[in-house]
Parts: sequence; C-alpha cells; structure tokens
Amino acid sequence: MNPAEYLARCDYFRGVGERSRELLARICVPRQLPRKAVLFSEGSRGRSLFILVEGTVGLHKTSESGELIVIKVVQPGELFGEVILFEQDRYPVSAVAMAASQLYEIARGRFSALLEREDFRNDFIAMLMRKQRYLAERIRYLTTFDVEERFFLFLREQFGARREITPNISKKDIAAVIGTTPETYSRLLARLAREGKIRLRGRTLLLSVLPHGSILPARSAAQPNEPQ
Repeated sequence: MNPAEYLARCDYFRGVGERSRELLARICVPRQLPRKAVLFSEGSRGRSLFILVEGTVGLHKTSESGELIVIKVVQPGELFGEVILFEQDRYPVSAVAMAASQLYEIARGRFSALLEREDFRNDFIAMLMRKQRYLAERIRYLTTFDVEERFFLFLREQFGARREITPNISKKDIAAVIGTTPETYSRLLARLAREGKIRLRGRTLLLSVLPHGSILPARSAAQPNEPQ
C-alpha cells in the first residue's frame, strides 16, 4: 500500500483534508524496524518524525530514579516525534520497537515546509489536539484504574473484544505499558487464572472476561472452534 492510500484509511488522519494527506504522503519514506530496535533515544537530536504503519512502538522516558516509564504505546496510523518541530530539537523520550514494525519516516525540514501552507497547518493543529486529548486520557488511566482494570483496558485497546489473544510484545513490555512491574504482572495473571477470568496456554490468553469487563461463560474443551 502506498503512503497516500494508507493515510486515507487511517482514523488518525480522517479529519485531514485530502490535499494535506497527498502532500504528506509525498514526503513519507518507508522504513522497517526489527523488534527491540531503538528508533531514537531520549535526548538525541531530532531529524525526523514518524508514522507507524504496522507493529508496536513504545515511547519510553527515564525517571530520576532510573526507572523506565512507558509514556505511550503508539498505535498503527499515528504520528509521533512531532515535538521536535516546536519545543526543542531533541527527542524528550526514547522510541523502541516492541514488535517488528513498519513505519514512514518524514524529514523535519520537509514537514516544516508543509507547515507554511495555511490549510496544512490548520489540519496539523487539529491532529495535535486529538493527540493531546489522548495523553490526558492516559493520565486518567494511570491514576484512576487499578492494575487489573488497566490490564483489561490494554487488551481492549490493542486487540479489541476478543476471547483468545496472543500478545505480540513481551510480558515485561506489557507490565510497563499498564504501569506496573513484571513481578506484579505475573502475580496478576496467576490471580486471574485462579479466579477463572483467564486461562493460560503458552503465550496465549483465553479470556472468560471480555476486555471491556463483561463476564463471559467459560469456554469448554468441547468448544475449541467457537467463534471469537
């Protein structure tokens, strides 16, 4: 799929005018990122911004105590790294591929040139406002919900309302995303299994609770092909 077709299908760019999408697509350069690869590091000079096409990228920040905090998990179709256009020329976070990923890289200078167009600038400001609302929701998520609620909300956000889920990122990364430690996450899985809310089959999670919290009848061995 070429960049113009991809951007036209993305919810993130749905409010952007067709002409603005076409101009943006012209400066998108495809790039592959293997799992665990560092796209950019906190404090490094920013030369590009990015659009995730496929996969999972985590934006990490290091606290004063040295703890790694996941600020955001980028969803396919989202723009990220745009902070270098305005506040500073260095990335305030690190971006790491949590799974093998495809993305579009956009040179900072070429994007800045597009911002000189009033129509493109207005569309871009609208995109930033949508992202700001997401970040505000992320803060509410971390401060309002307990770890079990954050876990099921994460599953809903990443995989939809499914009964059978095989995460494409490590347990350590999932723990970071939901704001807990790997040890606490392992204890959470064990407790949910004891309570009958999930079953574990290798890396696969079999849920008797949908990600939005509705209780489902447990799947029996006689129903292996039940639709998800």
